[in-house]
Amino acid sequence: MLAGEPYYSRAPELLGMYHRARALLADYAATPSTNAERKQELLTSLLGRVGRDVWIEAPFFCDYGENIAIGDGVFINYNCVFLDCNRITIGNDVLVGPAVQIYTATHPLDPRERIRRDAESGGSTYVTRALPVEVGDNAWLGGGALLMPGISIGENTTIGAGSVVTQSIPPHVFAAGNPCRVMREFA
Repeated sequence: MLAGEPYYSRAPELLGMYHRARALLADYAATPSTNAERKQELLTSLLGRVGRDVWIEAPFFCDYGENIAIGDGVFINYNCVFLDCNRITIGNDVLVGPAVQIYTATHPLDPRERIRRDAESGGSTYVTRALPVEVGDNAWLGGGALLMPGISIGENTTIGAGSVVTQSIPPHVFAAGNPCRVMREFA
């Protein structure tokens, strides 16, 4: 999965990781915002890496959690979805607006390649691949932005609200739109 090879998302090991994450996310959402120590403990248990002074508003959603690395001073607003079937790396001092979605999972476009029928059970399995996503230091992801598998956002870059990022965006720019493209460069 982490190598970008096709994998079966309902493998027992992955389901165990998924259920563990669900329990930690439920506990995190139920913990009062005034109990910062407990929230930090839960994030440390859930995420692969969590820096200092990280604040994640609940609800927050992820697949496994352990494939997410978050730097220092990061703020993640309400209703964000991080599908961490591969690594999601967030740099230091990143702002993530509400309802931002970061996807690492992808599927073949051709349904003959994407859907596999099991002759014995009559059920279906889906071919899934995952590619990492990286967000550089001091980036700002505007509310509702969607980051697709395999892209990177450069340091000091702002992504406009509602943008659909289908290709990597360089550092020191403002980029927006669907598909997201560079609108302005910063010196």
